Amino acid sequence: MDHRIRQAEAYLDQCRHQVDRELDRCLARNATSERLQETMRYSVLGGGKRVRPALCMAAARAMGSDESTALAPACALELIHAYSLVHDDLPAMDDDDLRRGRPTAHIAFDEASAILAGDALQTLAFALLSDAPALSDRQRVTMISELARASGHQGMVGGQAIDLESVGRQLSVAQLEAMHRHKTGALIEASVRLGALTSETVTECQLSNLTDYASALGLAFQVQDDLLDIEGDTEVIGKRQGSDAARAKPTYPALLGIEGARQHLARLLDEALSALESFDSEADTLRAMADYVVARSH
Repeated sequence: MDHRIRQAEAYLDQCRHQVDRELDRCLARNATSERLQETMRYSVLGGGKRVRPALCMAAARAMGSDESTALAPACALELIHAYSLVHDDLPAMDDDDLRRGRPTAHIAFDEASAILAGDALQTLAFALLSDAPALSDRQRVTMISELARASGHQGMVGGQAIDLESVGRQLSVAQLEAMHRHKTGALIEASVRLGALTSETVTECQLSNLTDYASALGLAFQVQDDLLDIEGDTEVIGKRQGSDAARAKPTYPALLGIEGARQHLARLLDEALSALESFDSEADTLRAMADYVVARSH
């Protein structure tokens, strides 16, 4: 596993350089408001592991696509993720003041600027996909539909709504997983599916297996996040340690205990890797990414 984690870290570094360079180029275009542009750049280019873009590009690799064809969808995914973090941190939502080791956007700027920056990042994501030169018209339309569904009321936004409604409530494990399949898992599934869709020859069976991989991985990502909120260090994880418990948010450790959450994490890793059994070495990067997700410290 150690070798695969190192492989994933190296791949993340490679993808981060490519994605950050492209995002910097996209966000350098003149905006109507200089303050809006500054807030957008602060929110996107201020760090981050770029796990979702890396999963997108790794899925393209697994399908034998040229990874350059996945750059536009990878960037679109990161823009959606960045917008969601900006809005989640707002006082009306999670009311966080620290993100990636820096003040959150509404603290560094102001609440109105943060809201507008999130709105602009969301629409920029779809503009990037609609203009992607390496993709066919059919691929663009399919990917736009996939990303819209994953990020909207049937996916990430719906999951955040359930999360806000669940504060202080006792949820079952099934209810908690349903919430996180939307809030966290939907965009991770979309990351893998968009990468796979860079191949014009992807089969329904391949797409189904990759979706199963991403579904298990999305939940694993959240379980590890919940564990880090308890066991992590604020300086390392880049946000306030213990913030979930302070807001009485339902978490896996709260329901299963810390050891139970670790066992659940191990089962989800097994599910993710089992879903890739029909793929050969071309999916090794996806396997490495799964190991990384469950072992990360931030």
